[in-house]
Amino acid sequence: MATEAATKPAASAQAVSPLAVDNHGLSTPEARNVQCWLMDNWGYPGPLNGQLGTESWKAIQRFLQADWGYPGPINGVPEFSTDRALLTFLTAEYGYPGPIDGVWGPGATVAFKRFAAWCAGAC
Repeated sequence: MATEAATKPAASAQAVSPLAVDNHGLSTPEARNVQCWLMDNWGYPGPLNGQLGTESWKAIQRFLQADWGYPGPINGVPEFSTDRALLTFLTAEYGYPGPIDGVWGPGATVAFKRFAAWCAGAC
């Protein structure tokens, strides 16, 4: 006869939810620049608050899916596939020195800040 402890699973499966905000190293004004560009070009519904939350990341994923090989769902979660496609974009356009491995680091942040500076023209 199994004991009660043996019949219960060790861990439960829980849905992974996105972080409320993940600016990937951008300051609030820099992230707002990106949001302005996303609003003008990729269906970001707002607000322009400089906080890259789920709706901001959904717009980023739409952009990356259309032009930079993002294969995942449009779910607003900046995970490995999102970061890998974003690194591909930043390598081609904003001087990210690589590698394109889906791991966010200081070089990626510098390149993302360059992109955010360019996005300032949309605000």
